[in-house]
Amino acid sequence: MLIPQPTSYASRPGGWTLTADTAVDAPAEIAALLRELLTPATGLPLPDGPGELRFTLGGAAHLGDEGYTLIVDETGVHATAASLAGLRWAVQALRQLLPVAAYATEPVPGTAWTLPYVEITDRPRYPWRGIMIDVGRWYKPMSWLYTVVDLIAMHRMNTLHLHLTEDQGWRFEVRRHPRLTSVGAWRADSPVGHEHDGLRDDVPHGGFYTQDELRDLVAYAARRGVTVVPEIDLPGHTVAAVAAYPELGNFPEVQHEVATRWGIHDRVLNCDDATVQVMREVLDELVDVFPGELIHLGGDEVPPREWLEGASGRARMAELGLTDPEDLLGWWINQLADHLRGHGRRVVVWDELVGRGVPKDALIMAWRAQDRVVAALRDGHDVVATPQSHVYLDYNESMAEGEPLSIGFGPTPLSTVYGYDPEPTDAPDNGHRVVGVQGNLWAEYLPTPARAEYNLLPRLCAVAEAGWGTRGDEAEFRRRLAAQLPRFDAMGVTYRPLD
Repeated sequence: MLIPQPTSYASRPGGWTLTADTAVDAPAEIAALLRELLTPATGLPLPDGPGELRFTLGGAAHLGDEGYTLIVDETGVHATAASLAGLRWAVQALRQLLPVAAYATEPVPGTAWTLPYVEITDRPRYPWRGIMIDVGRWYKPMSWLYTVVDLIAMHRMNTLHLHLTEDQGWRFEVRRHPRLTSVGAWRADSPVGHEHDGLRDDVPHGGFYTQDELRDLVAYAARRGVTVVPEIDLPGHTVAAVAAYPELGNFPEVQHEVATRWGIHDRVLNCDDATVQVMREVLDELVDVFPGELIHLGGDEVPPREWLEGASGRARMAELGLTDPEDLLGWWINQLADHLRGHGRRVVVWDELVGRGVPKDALIMAWRAQDRVVAALRDGHDVVATPQSHVYLDYNESMAEGEPLSIGFGPTPLSTVYGYDPEPTDAPDNGHRVVGVQGNLWAEYLPTPARAEYNLLPRLCAVAEAGWGTRGDEAEFRRRLAAQLPRFDAMGVTYRPLD
């Protein structure tokens, strides 16, 4: 039983078993991936050579870049795809066909590594199938981000959106501006309980990722077909940056601390040329670490009060002839989009930028409601659908007694996530489209990996199915999901039990 459900799946009685003599006939990248994923649990060497595990590049062109076919019969395994991306998804499907023990991290002796006879033809609906992980509010160990990549790839999802900066912590090493992490990565304390309780833990918290650590993560993800899209959130959600360098703020004579409470903060970057230049230098280092085309610049929840009260914002409005300070948001993003274009990159922003003069090639993440998907399409943008009503996985799954503390805007049960169709019925026919769907895991109330996994799983599975485009009967999905949970057990990850 596979998640996401393949486009076409047919089985028949019988099976074929991997043994110590099984060899791999595949492109080098795919052979290495098979060994990386299967050998730890099976103990099988899976050497190169003419063999029964055949992965052929160049077939199945009609299935697109990520489609594949996978046949298991009396002769072994034969997968075909037009690209390495498709073959990688064939590997992930193959792993799900094996016994649950294939997901163990150590050898499981005595297991018959038998695959059922199947014929699979498969292709995704959307090219962007992602999960956003917020590490700005609570730093998470790098080892856990590797686990997240494994979970994403396991479900044939291809994007990890990494939210690296927040009011409560700056997590990306910037060598030219070291105080962003030496100061901005650390806060004095954190809330205890819900934010509105007003209680503090009096425990300093922080951490950041070096550029070399992130390069290694990017390479690990790429081997699994996952692109890491970094987000430097600006010009709002920048209290940590202003605490590190007060001259980036609108009132540099006032020393601010890294934020210790959740919610939206008035502190935003000023509109000086020097501040824009600092952010260009941040992005110069960012693109050297993250080779993908897309760079997320945030742009959400930017209160304009400081721009109205400070000299910098008023001067920039006068220069540009603006009457609405919120239009400075579009100006800010345009400065950096132009710079990133020089690096061959394209920006992603949240849906607050719709109608604010953002470049037409900007990819919009529509989060506030499904109607923002339509608004972004009408404004001439491609869209990643990620509405809080359906795919905000930080929202609690139920209101039942015993559920752990969550942000409180839910509940968002598994059925709601599974029922989401990213495609709006009233989408304009102007050449722009929904390019994908993403689940977001904001971290205010998810301080540990285990706590984050509880909210992430198993709803990630429903997001994967929406992105792959094979969503159907929920009862049938839940039957497949029941078979998926033991795989999580074998991986050693936490999940919320099914109701």
